[in-house]
Amino acid sequence: MLVASVHRIMSQPVRTIRRLPETLVNRIAAGEVVERPASALKELVENAIDAGASQISVRLAEGGLSLIEVTDDGCGMRADEIALALERHATSKLPDEAIEHVATLGFRGEALPSIASVARVTIESRARMAGMGESCAGPQSEAWARVVDHGTLVADGPAALPPGTRVRVEDLFGKVPARRKFLRSARAEWAASLDVVRRLALARPDVGFTLEHDGRRALQVQPGDTLAARTAQIVARELHDNAVIVDLARGDFRLTGVAGLPTYNRGVADHQYLFVNGRPVKDKLLIGAVRGAYADMLARDRHAVLALFLDVPAEEVDVNVHPAKTEVRFRDPALVRGMIVSGLRQALMTGDRRSAQTPDAGAMRAWQAEPLAPMPLGPAPESSHLQSSLFWQQPAARVSEAGQAWRGYEAAVMAPPAARAEPAAAPVPSHPLGVARGQVAATYIVAEAQDGLVLVDQHAAHERLVLERLRSAGAGEGTAPSQALLLPEVVELDEPACDRLEDAAAELAAYGLALERFGPAAMLVRAVPAVLGGGDVQALVRDVADDLARHGAALLLGEKRDLVLATMACHGSVRAGRILSVAEMNALLREMEVTPRSGQCNHGRPTWIKLAHGDIEKLFGRK
Repeated sequence: MLVASVHRIMSQPVRTIRRLPETLVNRIAAGEVVERPASALKELVENAIDAGASQISVRLAEGGLSLIEVTDDGCGMRADEIALALERHATSKLPDEAIEHVATLGFRGEALPSIASVARVTIESRARMAGMGESCAGPQSEAWARVVDHGTLVADGPAALPPGTRVRVEDLFGKVPARRKFLRSARAEWAASLDVVRRLALARPDVGFTLEHDGRRALQVQPGDTLAARTAQIVARELHDNAVIVDLARGDFRLTGVAGLPTYNRGVADHQYLFVNGRPVKDKLLIGAVRGAYADMLARDRHAVLALFLDVPAEEVDVNVHPAKTEVRFRDPALVRGMIVSGLRQALMTGDRRSAQTPDAGAMRAWQAEPLAPMPLGPAPESSHLQSSLFWQQPAARVSEAGQAWRGYEAAVMAPPAARAEPAAAPVPSHPLGVARGQVAATYIVAEAQDGLVLVDQHAAHERLVLERLRSAGAGEGTAPSQALLLPEVVELDEPACDRLEDAAAELAAYGLALERFGPAAMLVRAVPAVLGGGDVQALVRDVADDLARHGAALLLGEKRDLVLATMACHGSVRAGRILSVAEMNALLREMEVTPRSGQCNHGRPTWIKLAHGDIEKLFGRK
């Protein structure tokens, strides 16, 4: 086969170098810029934003496969500018050759000619008159239209349009079947297009957006929204009550945005919106920094919900490294990463004891369902009205016994105050997490607060407390308090695991875990952190070794170090199933109230939830 392939290649005639025709050049460029309908939509909406629009309307049909229409009230274009805009490398967004200082969303000048080479494109525009607002095209006010069908001009003449621009893209890749067959279904293309509009609308709260798909309005936001309001409308309404505000400045760099609490998370990362100088990006450096900031507060398969805006000097970032401009390159990536990690952590510290208070809908329905145990059906009396009763479930004797018991209870409860002496109810102390009243299933602490009922997961809560003790001890000078083992314990591992533990021994010693190499395939444990006393030393060392193997040699650098601490904390926390005294439960609650990030465990799950008095009243139909 190899000989046949070589022969086939050698037998091809040698061709001379030639210049490609303009239509083919545009189609090749379209392969980079117009990957799918969402790509074309992104370019058109960015053009509308750069034109100074305050209101942008988008219409789609079949996810953009058959129609993409973008209408804006921006500055508009003259007839000669429309013709020039359809030529390659023609743009109004670069006034000079300083491409590193570009401030607009698009600047290559390839989008419109590339789209027009693979679809039927109609551009209608009317420039604003001088004195009718900000103008970027001069005094001419006549509307003009130009139609290009897959690279061929088919119409050019006057049109009727208010100041602004309307671009229609129809039958995308209709005459390029090789590209058309690789597009996904209309539903998938619609999801991608919706994501594009959401990200651009989130980037510009000062601009109003309307999105319609197949005649149905899917999104509408008004211009002039605040960042928090726009984020709640686009990302998730629950984010308004389960997020903190991010605001950090370092010289000319500034990070702002909205970050969801760790307990308010998602199974996929599609609710992370990242922007650099107002440009939506999906950059690996930024995504990794976000993951690092939430490292010890989220499970590995969960993702934070947030919208972050990073503003940096133009000369500090290169936005011209990707045709679609979704990736950027920073001059100092370490500074950017550190800024995002510290900015997010500082913001989350302001809500460190909060927990996402959105009870599961199924759990709430279970509260409202009356828990009736099935009763065996007894013989019904022969009376016709009882034979047809749907409530006949037990013998009359049992009903009589229950009635007598109820009447006795009712007499005691309804007796006048003189007949029964009841102690006055003690006032509930003013603690945020209330006072412990009991324990359920030896796992959950029930506490009464002044504003409701608090349920605490004792294992998750104590796991967070232990982690914060380890972290604060290691952050100080010297080493954390440790507990020496009466008899050093030998832990047998494979040789690579022992190598990794030996390399990290100095770092682990700062947190109270003293390890020594004990032959090629064993480690000797001389001390463990004081807060982990009494734990399973074998399991602890093995889990730390697994974490080192999973995350590589750089684990103990920066925020990744917290993953090892989280593993250690899990081994030193109160387990579910342990009976606690009231004093122990109250001590746990008081420590949670003063411990950072106590609202979520090390895996992103809530440590406590609250059922407010109003919610309880709703359960009983009082509200």
